[in-house]
Amino acid sequence: MSCGDASDQSRRFCVLSWDQVQRLDSILGEAVPIHGRGNFPTLSVQPRQIAQVVRVRLGERGISVTDVRLNGSAASHVLHQDSGLGYKDLDLIFGVSLKDDQAFRLVKDVVLDCLFDFLPPGVSKERITALTLKEVYVQKLVKVCNDTDRWSLISLSNNTGKNVELKFVDSLRRQFEFSVDSFQICLDSLLLFDRCSETAMSESFHPTVIGESVYGDFQEAMGHLHQKTIATHSPEEIRGGGLLKYCHLLVRGFTPSSEADMKQMQRYMCSRFFIDFSDIGEQQRKLEAYLQNHFAGMEHKRYDCLMTLHKVVNESTVCLMGHERRQTLSLISMLALKVLAEQNAIPTVTNVTCYYQPAPYVQDINFSNYYIAHVQPTPVSLCSNSYQTWLPCN
Repeated sequence: MSCGDASDQSRRFCVLSWDQVQRLDSILGEAVPIHGRGNFPTLSVQPRQIAQVVRVRLGERGISVTDVRLNGSAASHVLHQDSGLGYKDLDLIFGVSLKDDQAFRLVKDVVLDCLFDFLPPGVSKERITALTLKEVYVQKLVKVCNDTDRWSLISLSNNTGKNVELKFVDSLRRQFEFSVDSFQICLDSLLLFDRCSETAMSESFHPTVIGESVYGDFQEAMGHLHQKTIATHSPEEIRGGGLLKYCHLLVRGFTPSSEADMKQMQRYMCSRFFIDFSDIGEQQRKLEAYLQNHFAGMEHKRYDCLMTLHKVVNESTVCLMGHERRQTLSLISMLALKVLAEQNAIPTVTNVTCYYQPAPYVQDINFSNYYIAHVQPTPVSLCSNSYQTWLPCN
């Protein structure tokens, strides 16, 4: 490795301060409920506990864990709690070798076996199988295995959207979308401290904890987090869901680093969104799932996010036929109207607006909810920006 390469690598890392270590310790010690379906009891899981148990069990089954990391919005919150992002999911990354399908299956079996440890006292475990635990407590299972990416994800259910997500990574080409969500915190020293030290942590006695920005420059990424700046590398590599994350950041008060960067990012992300979600049904499912998972407790922000998405898609989509673009814009408008209806916030307008429910046999996406036609087109203003919210008659 050359001196320049070594210097580039060193800029990726930073030692956490005592205040940051305290926030990290608090997050890892917080009991997160894992809600079961049906009559199954709710599990109470501390992130540090499940990280320790999963690591030990994997080792017992012959899978070595190189490191355990906290990733995503929780890591950003540890580093800067006043960013305005907050955090929902608790993403734990386990570095492992997944050389074949057997390794993938073994990881899944180990995690399900670990859930037995968190069942409340008094629960009879004799008739409970690993398959039962998967159906009851696992919200999402993902397996990716191709030339560049080998990883799996097991997301444990939480009714408020605060999921504990366990990600097992052999290789992953793109580990971030924007610089502000590129942080990973290595937990190995803190987990070792938990196991070995009988003395409580203090400012003068605590483990050295290392943070990394996979964006490439830790201090630059921290500057973006403090200044609420949206920046990234190679936006063409961001998957389709990055468009929704981008709109989410805009709603949270983040701004692109420059006008040129904004236009470039938006064009790339719109194109990738329509590549990954080409069907209008897929688009609707993705939008509804994103709103449900990322705006729990902040339902009032869903409308703003949808209208921001409407504006971005309208301005930056260059890869679609005209009718496809109008179809997506109509879907976004329909979902925005649905959000307003759920909040009893449909505005009063002076012009005449006609509502009618279509016949059951109408299957077009425009008729999936109330169809609204203006006699006189008047923009509706609910916030500082004015956006068209009603579906046009044509």
